[in-house]
Amino acid sequence: MNELMKGKKGLVLGVANENSIAWHIAKKLADEGAELAFTYQNEKTGKYVLPLFESIGSRFYEIMDITDPENTKMVMKKLDKHFKGELDFVVHSIAGGPQRGELSGKYIDTSREGFTQSMIISVYSLNVVLKETRHMLRGRNASVIAMSYYGSEKVVTNYNVMGVAKAALESSIRYLAADLGEEGIRVNGLSPGTIKTRAASGIGGFDELYDYTSKHAPLKRNVTTDEVANASLFLLSDLSSGITGDIVYVDAGYNLMGIDLHKEAEDVRTPVEISI
Repeated sequence: MNELMKGKKGLVLGVANENSIAWHIAKKLADEGAELAFTYQNEKTGKYVLPLFESIGSRFYEIMDITDPENTKMVMKKLDKHFKGELDFVVHSIAGGPQRGELSGKYIDTSREGFTQSMIISVYSLNVVLKETRHMLRGRNASVIAMSYYGSEKVVTNYNVMGVAKAALESSIRYLAADLGEEGIRVNGLSPGTIKTRAASGIGGFDELYDYTSKHAPLKRNVTTDEVANASLFLLSDLSSGITGDIVYVDAGYNLMGIDLHKEAEDVRTPVEISI
């Protein structure tokens, strides 16, 4: 064990189950010596995540409703007391808000409620958390990462309002990096490739998307959660001390691809049967 994160204290938001990207990141950080605190969505989620938190010895895990300012403030005050005013990193892996059926069909049909909630939960929640933890992060060469996706910059079938929200999140990351840099707080985004998680299961046609990206990425595969966790470890550690306001892709290179006619072309020739 190298313990790259020994002595560092961090908050991880968004673990839903053992397959969550946030959980794989948390495990990697714990293996490297970090002391972790968690928030989770509700009691139903707690059935899945509490055993995970306990398995790595976490002593802080609280239900937090990111859409409720007072609840968020209360939980962050508890975190402040728990860590004695010191925090070295934040992992923001919260997304959501679309109404049923809005991650299939047309983006133009997104409801006002779905649009608003997607922006609050997926984007503004990062502002909310950093406002409440800023004093803990200040002056510690602290690092913050938030999870984005390629659908932020290109149209991905059925990603719809979440693509728009991720675009806003990436812009928000840049503005937050500019705001907080002089306080020694770095803010970056991580854009993982197509990975099978609970959240991804809500996207219409996800299995087809998963197969497509694996065939068209330069590495001819999709990435693993362990690879995303490794990149997260780099961004959260002192190894990336000169990087802020960036979006780092961990997607087997899929984001660099345009149109590859060699991959799209099919051999349409069929054998000709001749009867004599």
